[in-house]
Amino acid sequence: MKKTILSVIFAVCLTGMAKAQNIQLHYDLGRALYNSLEGRPWVTTTVEMFKPDRWGSTFFFVDMDYTDKGVASAYWEIGRELNFWGGPFSAHVEYNGGLNYINNAFLGGATYTWNSTDFTRGFTLSAMYKYIPKNEKPHNFQITGTWHVDFAGGRYSFSGFADFWRERHTDTDGNRHDWIFLSEPQLWVNLDKFRHVSDDLHLSVGTEWELSTHFATRNGFYFIPTLAMKWTF
Repeated sequence: MKKTILSVIFAVCLTGMAKAQNIQLHYDLGRALYNSLEGRPWVTTTVEMFKPDRWGSTFFFVDMDYTDKGVASAYWEIGRELNFWGGPFSAHVEYNGGLNYINNAFLGGATYTWNSTDFTRGFTLSAMYKYIPKNEKPHNFQITGTWHVDFAGGRYSFSGFADFWRERHTDTDGNRHDWIFLSEPQLWVNLDKFRHVSDDLHLSVGTEWELSTHFATRNGFYFIPTLAMKWTF
């Protein structure tokens, strides 16, 4: 549950228009679909914040997974875009970290951004060096793409990201892998955009699909959907 507003972020990053933040609640169906995910938490919350300034923008999000005993795991990312010269290219630095199977990672590179003139559609593409301390092969790379599409007068939003990176790791079956793919497209129904619904009700309902290959300690491809709600501040 991450990077859902990244493409919007880069749209406003280049214009310095606004800030954005939201909180999401996801009901995860992974353990219902895969026996290997029997212990996977049912509920995840995500908090995202973005703030632009005259030198670029700062973005972070925090994921927390819950069991009946409380928080079972946590993950966060914080990234900084540097763009005080205008144009579609920006410099990017980022930190990723979390509990359990997640290693610290430090990233740096460049981002290309495209948006339609009305900012209802856009995408970004980032190419980055990725340093993973204490990994068998700490020097790696990551390619990240994000997108957003608002349609039907903003009533619906389709957004998400896709990451491909190199990281030497071993899954639960003892197999060795050198790369990971992870994508999380989201589809939202934005209730405040409908007729007869208050403009102050910034509630969205929808779904997220986690699509991954060799992610975390898993072997092979996984499709994990969620049922979700989001409040945008």
